[in-house]
Amino acid sequence: MTPCNAARPDAAAPRRIEHADGRHIAMPLGGIGTGNVALCADGALRQWQLHNIGNHKGDLPGSFFALRATRIEPPLDEVRVLAAPPVDGPGTPLVTDDHVPGWQRDLLARERGVEGTTFESTYPFARIDYRDASLPVRVSLEAFTPLVPLDVARSSLPAALFTFTLTNIDDLPIHGQLGATLQNAVGHDGVSPITGTAGPGYGGNTNRVRRHGGWTAVVMENAGLPAAHPGAGQMVLCADSAAAGALPQWSEPEEFFAYLRGRAPAVDAARSRHVPYLADTMVSGPNPAEGPSPAGRTWNAGLAVPFRLAPGERVQIRYVMTWWFPNRYVNFTQFGPQHTEWGPTRFWLGNAYATAFPDAVAVAEHLGANWADLEADSRAWTDTLTSGSLTADTAERMAAQAAIIRSPSCFQTADGAFFGFEGVQGASTVMWAGDVGGSCPLNCTHVWNYEQALARLFPSLERSMRETEFDVMQAPEGYIPHRVISPTYLPQLWDVLIGGPEEPALDGMLGTVLKTYREVRQGAGEDWLQRYWPNVRRLLDHIRAKWDPDGTGVLRGIQPSTHDIDLCGVNSFMGTLWLAALRAAEEMARLTGEPDFAAELRGLFERGSAAYDELLWNGEYYTQVLEPGESREFQWESGCLADQVIGQWWAHQLDLGYLLPREHVLSALRAVVRHNLRTGFKDFDHVFRVFADEDDTGLLMCTWPEGGRPAVPTRYADEVWTGIEYQVAAHCLYEGLQEEGDAILSGLWARYDGSRRNPYNKIECGDHYVRALAGWSVLDVITGQSWDATTGTLRVALPPDGGSWPVVTGTGWGTLRRSGVAVTLECASGRFDLNRLALVGPDGESAGEHAQPVVVARGEELTVEV
Repeated sequence: MTPCNAARPDAAAPRRIEHADGRHIAMPLGGIGTGNVALCADGALRQWQLHNIGNHKGDLPGSFFALRATRIEPPLDEVRVLAAPPVDGPGTPLVTDDHVPGWQRDLLARERGVEGTTFESTYPFARIDYRDASLPVRVSLEAFTPLVPLDVARSSLPAALFTFTLTNIDDLPIHGQLGATLQNAVGHDGVSPITGTAGPGYGGNTNRVRRHGGWTAVVMENAGLPAAHPGAGQMVLCADSAAAGALPQWSEPEEFFAYLRGRAPAVDAARSRHVPYLADTMVSGPNPAEGPSPAGRTWNAGLAVPFRLAPGERVQIRYVMTWWFPNRYVNFTQFGPQHTEWGPTRFWLGNAYATAFPDAVAVAEHLGANWADLEADSRAWTDTLTSGSLTADTAERMAAQAAIIRSPSCFQTADGAFFGFEGVQGASTVMWAGDVGGSCPLNCTHVWNYEQALARLFPSLERSMRETEFDVMQAPEGYIPHRVISPTYLPQLWDVLIGGPEEPALDGMLGTVLKTYREVRQGAGEDWLQRYWPNVRRLLDHIRAKWDPDGTGVLRGIQPSTHDIDLCGVNSFMGTLWLAALRAAEEMARLTGEPDFAAELRGLFERGSAAYDELLWNGEYYTQVLEPGESREFQWESGCLADQVIGQWWAHQLDLGYLLPREHVLSALRAVVRHNLRTGFKDFDHVFRVFADEDDTGLLMCTWPEGGRPAVPTRYADEVWTGIEYQVAAHCLYEGLQEEGDAILSGLWARYDGSRRNPYNKIECGDHYVRALAGWSVLDVITGQSWDATTGTLRVALPPDGGSWPVVTGTGWGTLRRSGVAVTLECASGRFDLNRLALVGPDGESAGEHAQPVVVARGEELTVEV
């Protein structure tokens, strides 16, 4: 097993996966809050989720890529759907990423697909190599949606970009067409099944051809819809060719294949210069259907880009799909009491991306004009991850963290506020909430407690969540319910039963304190802290009054938690979060000029630290101690909880020091891995949801190595949660427990390697579950990275000689590169505004520093000798 943070022996390429081995791979294409379509390992497009609602079964029949390759002499005429045939296998519990819709199966049964495909990816880029020995043309595809960390606007484009490379591997000239098709889905609800071109919401759909700036596009609309209709909007399919032919309105795939086969090698592209709406520049082409689609039906559209290739010659052809659906509504069932007085209302939320562009045509024009820059900056990011000293697995998995942020689990309303579900409903939620829409709305504080990737990649969006917590969610008494009601002007969840758990989650409130300090360190600024410090104090006052009125430093009583139940007694899960929150609040008190309050918090912390250790340490790990009369239901007592020292994980990220004796923390982590990391689940008695099975390795939430399991144990005790695995693995690495950390990560990544689960879709209570965003902390600990904007200090571990680490602060990102005694910080985007660059050696000691203020702008460098 290669350690996850070992230096790479070379700049190895991402994993190449045969489609038969990666049948669960579905990489989402789309921006932050825009919806997605997924590119699968077999080359097909699936999981269409453009309509402001998550739906893994979302489908647009008749949407595919195709190739026609012809040769005059000796005669040859081959047409292929650019997708490999389905490979069926045993199902995986609670997983649907391997689902291939019936129309794709039927299409490949009628029209020949390629023999096979190979997939590789470093998100947001994916490459498909199509393999077919009978074709005289080698075909590959690179797909992406722009992703530039810290730049929300350029990372929020409603588009999927495709670059096909065709190479003539024959010894004679080859010509043909590369085709792309798309269904006009304007008016659809994003939920109801579509049969061919028939579906609810369809009718009155029109497709028109638009030629502009060397691009050929089909613009898809439905003028009969009211402007506020949930499905109102626009879609565009365009190709970077003025000579492209268009079949703008058709219903059956055979019509498009007949169109491809009927194309002549010579076309009069110049005709379109004077007639920009001209569908076909070939005078013998078919007469396409015209006018709006009939009631209940829509149109498909297709483009065909011609090519001519001499032997050995290659050409690149680019396609873009853009969409624009501005009317996001509250289409999810919210927690708390039902308000029948709201009647049938679906409150309008809107989309931030739709305020940046007037329609999908404008998005397509923006991409056409800025493709090179957007691709270069997105590739600079993936190069930052892959060209250095991270292992290939680590680079690939850390890059994929951003896929969750850009899944339907997250959205940004028209006013710019950022919101997140816990995940997207799917097979893991169908038994209680259905399999369409957002799972467990909204901004669940205790689940988002684990997330670190958004805070590092897009800190302005993370700050938006804190502002919602303080400006909207916080009750007059100071507490913060763990869910927000949307729109935010509606009554919030004050003094009512919430759900998951019923009372406001204490761990979520403690996390709000920690996250507030994190945002300050990320660069929120002194004014921002001064604005929200009174809110933090009110929150702390409420927590102290309710759970520690005597000032012991120990929380007691009913403590609602992320396990969807009420914890009781004294426990280190809530306790270490509390201790970390006290330390974070102490640091913020010093920043706001309140040294007396800081000293008060320090005293409370010290009393609590000593008491928790004395009460809960059993010589190997931390347990739970119930008070007399407290119920044993849903507790763990003598059990070994995976999350038992979660607050220490937070403390390491925020440079807060140790909360409990270091030797006890190390022992507890070793115990968690020893007792809870299980390999092989074939004989495991699953009484909860199955997130690990067969020969999988996974970290159980809780075990009872010495017996004493309660009759009703803590809920989800026998489940394997990726967010907890990432949290515990990163914490192990922080403590130098390399073997333990690697064992957890190896098991997690093997479960989600594409063969039985999707590496872009971590599942818990829904797909694309946000707790898995804890994974970013793995990158921070591997690189030894810590950024504190309050002092302008960037601390990074010394890379291996000849190696480098990716570096991300709140204002810029780039690379820290080492060559002999010279260590160079290179800025690839934004700027590094530093007062001090501190390098740390393998022994934790200082290895060199630059201790003077300096600004390193994009394209600039700062070199330090070690």
